[in-house]
Amino acid sequence: MSLSGAQVVAKALKQQGVSVVFGIVGIPVVDVAEAIQAEGIKFISFRNEQSCSYAASAWGFLTGQPGVCLVVSGPGVVHALAGVVNSQVNLWPLVLIGGSCETTLEGAGAFQECQQVEMCRPYSKFSARPQRIELIPTVLQSATRHAALGRPGAAYIDLPADFIQGSVDTSAVPSIGPLRPVFAQADPAAIREAAALLANAHSPLIIVGKGAAYARAETAVRALVEKYQAPFLPTPMGKGVVPDSHKRNASSARSSALRTADVVLLLGARVNWILHFGKRFNPQAKIIQVDVHAEEMGTNVTIDVALQGHLPLVVEQLTAAITGPFTATPDTNEYVCALHEHAQANGAKQAAKYADAQVPMTYHRAFYEIKQRLPEDVVLVSEGANTMDIARTVFDFEEPRRRLDCATFANMGVGMGFAIAAQLHYANQRVVAIVGDSAFGFSAMEIETAVRSRLPLVVIVINNNGIYFGLDAAEYERLEGQGKLPTTALLPDIRYELVAEACGARGILATTPEELGKAVDSAMAHDGVTLINCLIRPGGYQKLDFAWMAK
Repeated sequence: MSLSGAQVVAKALKQQGVSVVFGIVGIPVVDVAEAIQAEGIKFISFRNEQSCSYAASAWGFLTGQPGVCLVVSGPGVVHALAGVVNSQVNLWPLVLIGGSCETTLEGAGAFQECQQVEMCRPYSKFSARPQRIELIPTVLQSATRHAALGRPGAAYIDLPADFIQGSVDTSAVPSIGPLRPVFAQADPAAIREAAALLANAHSPLIIVGKGAAYARAETAVRALVEKYQAPFLPTPMGKGVVPDSHKRNASSARSSALRTADVVLLLGARVNWILHFGKRFNPQAKIIQVDVHAEEMGTNVTIDVALQGHLPLVVEQLTAAITGPFTATPDTNEYVCALHEHAQANGAKQAAKYADAQVPMTYHRAFYEIKQRLPEDVVLVSEGANTMDIARTVFDFEEPRRRLDCATFANMGVGMGFAIAAQLHYANQRVVAIVGDSAFGFSAMEIETAVRSRLPLVVIVINNNGIYFGLDAAEYERLEGQGKLPTTALLPDIRYELVAEACGARGILATTPEELGKAVDSAMAHDGVTLINCLIRPGGYQKLDFAWMAK
């Protein structure tokens, strides 16, 4: 009995525990996709390779297992490279499988011929082509292992057309099993040193990164916060590891917390642009860093204690090593109370922004109307420059891995792919994508993918007529007439809801807070795809300033 190369791929994926594959079919991978479906694996067919690679990237973060993406040769792999890089930079497991030209035609100008293994290698942990059909399972197992174990990342497998269409005797194909991860604790001596620093701290701060969310460290981190009673600061995708409603949450006093902390405990958080490269830390602060990757320790800041290991295990070690709260009276501690006062003052400023009744709406008023109507367990995808940045300060999360955004690589176009992957993973919860109008333009046709896949997504386009800032119709016409139209401008008041309707979704236009509230209520009651086109204040032409990136 023989198997085709396509069947060998599908059976190997099944043996690895893969339940869904994202992709776009065409020559030469149609047979692979059909074999995948024959094995009972769900295949979600997208409209653009970038989007399906982003979906696989998000799947890796949400599940802890490599997301799998299947694309055609040449241009297909080039487009899907976006998701490969996104996974590699964000440290999420992904396996990209790309078709390629026949091995006998390499160098002859074959159809979509491209040096794909070499192209993917700089942006992945593993990039290879099986030497024979029967070696496909072994190579797939290696790719999956590299993607998921240690520091997660991306892997690429190249499948020549003659391998896909060829056949091999069943007896020659090895059987592979699912991943068996191995986790390590930190050095006990380093744990004791870290515990001593924490015991002597007067104003400690725990920073919870998205690495803690990926590592499923919520139980351990919550136990540490409860025992030690220090304020904590979640990074945007670390929100929910400890509930945002927790009284030690210092998010609303972020700047003050970073400036005054004398001991900083980094839990799966890299000191990159998201944490201002450490430049806003107290210069005298002692820093303890917990990470799975030794080479990450000390990037941009001097580390006093490095704890390498699997985050949940290391946090459990730390919790066992400390004797109790950092102070005998944490609720009345001067440092804790000062942060609480800062948070209250900032909260009052935020509340005033929510009350702005002007039309067109501001970002804050629009987000306030949306927030009131979302369930506590909502999964939120946030994409866009101002849309994402402001939303980070508005929406709260009680559970981890419920907020997805552009993350470390900060790339636009991830929204629809992330939302589709999230809705597949959280089948019994509502997924809401709040995306800027410019960001939505990168992947708008994936609305059809969501409709075809019968996913009850809610997509809210925050439409300000531009990139960062837009123009109203009168200002747009005036500047266009003068030949001074900003490069950031988009056409005013584009009817995105009509685009959604053309794809089979429900579309709703909202121009006032009342209309937006009714639209969100209607969308949440609907079991199909709804797109709300929310028109907000354009903002007018403004000079962009990126100096914050270096501060």
